[in-house]
Amino acid sequence: MRLDKFIADSAQVSRADARRVIQKGMVCVGGNVCRSADTQVDGEVVTLNGKELSAQKFVYIMLDKPKGVVSASKDANDVTVIDLVKKDYPRRELFPAGRLDKQSTGFVLVTDDGGFAHDILAPKRHVPKTYEVLLDTPVTDEMIKGFENGVTLADGELMHPAELLRMDDPCAATVVLRQGVYHQIKRMFGVYDAGVNELRRIAIGSLRLDENLGAGGFREITLPEISSIFTKMTHF
Repeated sequence: MRLDKFIADSAQVSRADARRVIQKGMVCVGGNVCRSADTQVDGEVVTLNGKELSAQKFVYIMLDKPKGVVSASKDANDVTVIDLVKKDYPRRELFPAGRLDKQSTGFVLVTDDGGFAHDILAPKRHVPKTYEVLLDTPVTDEMIKGFENGVTLADGELMHPAELLRMDDPCAATVVLRQGVYHQIKRMFGVYDAGVNELRRIAIGSLRLDENLGAGGFREITLPEISSIFTKMTHF
C-alpha cells in the first residue's frame, strides 16, 4: 500500500493531508523519516509524530441510540446514527447493520463492512437480538406461550418462535428474536392487545450493549467482541 493511502486510512485524514505530513517529515517508516508519499508499506512500523499507526480495513462501532434518532445513513429531516459518529470517522462510508425504530433505543452496530453486516442480518445465521420492553399491561402466561410457539400476526404472517421472560415489574419483559420483521415486537404484542411503551435493544448475539456509553455514546468493538456476536447464547 502507498504510504499516503496508509496514513489516510489509519489516521482518518484526506490523502492531501497525508501527503502534507509526509513532506513535513512527520512520518517514519521502519524507524526512518520518510518524505516520499509513494513509498510502499508492507509490514513496516509506521509512525506519525511518534505514534504508531495501524491500517484498519473496516471499523465496527457499538452505538447506544437515543430516542428520536433514525437508523439510516442519511435523512433529510432527522438526525441519523451516522451523524452521531461521523466526526470521528470522516473518511469512512459507514452504515447501520440493522435498524431500530425512531423512538426505540439501544444497541445499533455501525460499520463499513458489508459482508459482516450481511452475516448479522442473514436469516440463515439467525443471530438473535435481545430487547427490554415495557408494556401498558402485565405480561401474561398466554403471551409467553404464544411467543414460544410463534405468534401469528394480524395479517396472517407467522413469526418464528421467540423467547419472552418476565421481569420484576409485571409490565416489563425481555424478548429474544431470531428474525427481523418491520415493527415485529410491537405487532407481536399487539396480537394480545398489549401496547409497547418502551423498547430497548440490549444485545446482538452474545454481545451486550456497554451500558457505560450512555445515550448517543459509542465505541469501537474489539475482535473478541465481534466473534461473540456469533457465539450461541446460553441465557438472556
